[in-house]
Amino acid sequence: MITDTNTSSLARSLLIGGLGFAAVSLCVFATVAFGERWMYRNLTVIGAYLAWTVLFIALGGAVLGSLVSGRWRLPRFYLLYGGAFFLYAVGWVFAYFALSDPIDEWLGSLAGSVLMALVFAAGFGVMRSILKFSALLFIANSIGYFIGAMLNARVGGSAGMLLWGVVYGLCLGAGIGAVLHFAQRWRTESS
Repeated sequence: MITDTNTSSLARSLLIGGLGFAAVSLCVFATVAFGERWMYRNLTVIGAYLAWTVLFIALGGAVLGSLVSGRWRLPRFYLLYGGAFFLYAVGWVFAYFALSDPIDEWLGSLAGSVLMALVFAAGFGVMRSILKFSALLFIANSIGYFIGAMLNARVGGSAGMLLWGVVYGLCLGAGIGAVLHFAQRWRTESS
């Protein structure tokens, strides 16, 4: 369980979460924009998605870990965030590949958000917050994903994919930043 001694302000959490995760997402989406075919051919589709998940965990944990306070915060946070993002990716990818358009992306966003919320709520010991965290992550995730997809379709090519990555990262990162802020604050209040 991660405990708090000095929670970041909500504004700081939104800013660092949004901008930091936008940079992370831009890096990951760059590998899609410039290397997707190569990755599919050499790693398979499952291998490519696994590689993208690992990149989001490795890079995102460093950025988002700065929002968590307490002793041993970064190693513990990496484990927590790694589990949360991995389950998010599993929920998203399963729904995306198991269902058909147009519901696949919406259910992927929902499943991934709920699984991520569950891990964060358990990790911070605020299980009563699962519904709030799920809603917050689902809204942020969906706005970033679908507006980013729309921009990608409009702009097209590598530039569209990179733009999608920035918008997705900005929104989801802000959502994760808010969840981390509230998880630490509510944990402190209930202690």
